[in-house]
Amino acid sequence: MYRFLLTRQWLITMLIALLLIPATIELGFWQLHRHEARVARNELIGQALTAAPVPFDTLSTAPGAAVPKDLTWRAVTATGQYDPAHEFVVRKRTDSSGTIGYFVVTPLKLSDGKGTVLVNRGWVASGDGATQYPPVPAAPAGEVALTGRLRADETYGASGIKDRAGLPDRQFNLINTEEQAKESGNALLAGYLELAATTPAPADQPQLIPEPNHSDIGPHMAYAVQWWLFTAMIPVGVWILARREAKDRAKPAAEPETVTEPVPA
Repeated sequence: MYRFLLTRQWLITMLIALLLIPATIELGFWQLHRHEARVARNELIGQALTAAPVPFDTLSTAPGAAVPKDLTWRAVTATGQYDPAHEFVVRKRTDSSGTIGYFVVTPLKLSDGKGTVLVNRGWVASGDGATQYPPVPAAPAGEVALTGRLRADETYGASGIKDRAGLPDRQFNLINTEEQAKESGNALLAGYLELAATTPAPADQPQLIPEPNHSDIGPHMAYAVQWWLFTAMIPVGVWILARREAKDRAKPAAEPETVTEPVPA
């Protein structure tokens, strides 16, 4: 009854099904791992943001080094004076509504003399043209005390941002201390501070960047379940198709043979 399964068409069908089963299982685990990574990231961010702030220079590493992953987003404090002469903006950054503008980054010379840290003071809208420096609220003068979030240097490889040369003066693609150290000639502590609050509070400042969302776990677990359900459906689908064809093949054999009588001349 099922000898048709040995035909070329059915052998190819079953081979495809056998290849699909491990592929869909693997895709399900891939989505599961993405879910686990998202949950771990949310936990790391949540713990970092709720921890008591510590001085920036006790967590940040030496110039040219990398900020440890477990310290990223850690709440930090810093006291010093801004260096507006080496301020710059970072292109193609969005605010909370998705509007494209710039991040304003100003170096802060620490009062304890341990170095200079880049401070992302927030977002500003684009100016009249992409080649012009946008209108930016001036950095506060004198000594200020800051609270913010420790961030690792941005890189072209990790961010996916293309390295475009020939940008207008004081406009850059990334917040990267090594790049800025070469540009300004000043040694910069690795990583940067994403500003959350300033004391004394300035009368005008760029739009502060909100805390990252660390409650959304994303759709990856649902995708994993979908892939595994699809895995279970593959053999079921092949079985249903085989049963249907077996019934279709059995119908002609079950029907009575019709005898046609010759028509008289």
